[in-house]
Amino acid sequence: MGEQLRQAAVLGDPIDHSLSPVLHNAGYAALGLSNWHYDRMRCTGEMLPKLVSTAPQRFVGYSVTMPAKFAALAFASEASARARIIGSANTLLRRDDDSWFADNTDCDGISGALAGLGIDHDHPPQRAVIIGAGGTARPAVYALAALGASVITLINRRDRSAEFVDLQQQIDSELAMASFADVPALCAAADVVISTVPSQAVAGIAPEIVQAPLLDVIYHPWPTPLVAQAVATDIPVVGGHVMLAHQAYSQFTLFTGQKAPHQAMWEALTAALSLPAQ
Repeated sequence: MGEQLRQAAVLGDPIDHSLSPVLHNAGYAALGLSNWHYDRMRCTGEMLPKLVSTAPQRFVGYSVTMPAKFAALAFASEASARARIIGSANTLLRRDDDSWFADNTDCDGISGALAGLGIDHDHPPQRAVIIGAGGTARPAVYALAALGASVITLINRRDRSAEFVDLQQQIDSELAMASFADVPALCAAADVVISTVPSQAVAGIAPEIVQAPLLDVIYHPWPTPLVAQAVATDIPVVGGHVMLAHQAYSQFTLFTGQKAPHQAMWEALTAALSLPAQ
């Protein structure tokens, strides 16, 4: 008999567009894990508890996208400190006792992407700007704070500062909220800008935003208006596909217990996006 089948999947709604299977299955192939398979499953937050709790034993873990990330954290028996601080989970891992552990590797994705801009623990940003205050903003704040950012400013169309009070209390960075009227001045003074909003929301103000090294978490269609502006003005930029890859590397290791084969996974992702693997 062959080795026991091991399976993982990405949960979300909609989910057909997800490139997580491309990343994970490429990793399995590169390491010769022929008994491993990764799939997509449609799942809302309401559906998640039943789907995960009744999962066949072969399922070792799940990647979780919106809108189910909050439900994933609430469902888990235990969670990592960073998932609790961020307030959501993008990873569920089955434990030996069949309980489920929640983690959030989105912050690894953001940290990995920022490293491509020369930002890391040894070179932390003094002033960071995040465009948008939605689901990606909290892991972005966490990642920047963990790297040692002094001041993090969230720019949003409406004041959502009350939603970040708990996060501010658990990080050392100063956290501020500003409006889009402040974009030109804040981005000009920033060491890094992270845009977490859809391309159409910022297409008209790309020159005002792109005045500092940029991470645009959007990657389709490529290039985004912000990325195009950065390339045209010779400003360092990384796209959301880099973030996607790095969060998947961490998930891969959690699921399999093995170091993720970064190059093989990256090449599969860029091929799927018709982008150069550089």
